[in-house]
Amino acid sequence: MRTLAQKTCLILGGARSGKSAHAEKLAREADGNLHYVATAQALDAEMTARIAHHQAARGHGWRTHEVPVELVACLEGLVRQERPVVLVDCLTLWVTNLMLGDRDVGEAGDRLAAFIADCPYPLFLVANEVGLGIVPDNALARKFRDEAGLLNQKVAAAADTVIFMAAGLPMTMKPTS
Repeated sequence: MRTLAQKTCLILGGARSGKSAHAEKLAREADGNLHYVATAQALDAEMTARIAHHQAARGHGWRTHEVPVELVACLEGLVRQERPVVLVDCLTLWVTNLMLGDRDVGEAGDRLAAFIADCPYPLFLVANEVGLGIVPDNALARKFRDEAGLLNQKVAAAADTVIFMAAGLPMTMKPTS
């Protein structure tokens, strides 16, 4: 049985719901060295600005790892660090990167869920809940929505705690007990 300091937490929500800020707060409250695993890629000016905004809001004290695709390998490598506390932001962009790279999202999600189930350090994962809106009008967008939703289900099943963010307010969906 894992101790409280080794729990894993998935933080879900819509755009600008407060997911990242809440995940950062929870990670700072854990005892250890802060690692930020960023899956975003600055492929255009708008994404570059978003990344800069997140970096400024996060502040100092974080060691950043830019990992657009090989997320599980990075998380496995962090096991060797001294007292890591790890925040992954975000799984939804990771799904995008996997799809654009013609990778098997389902298999990657299975590997991530298996790692989460036995993760030896505090791990906080941020993901968008993209399935609450209208049905997308094209096949690629529907496939993305479906892949993101299936990944969120796998991660939620493996995580100790699941929090849904709405309007900056955290709602615990899966308690730690």
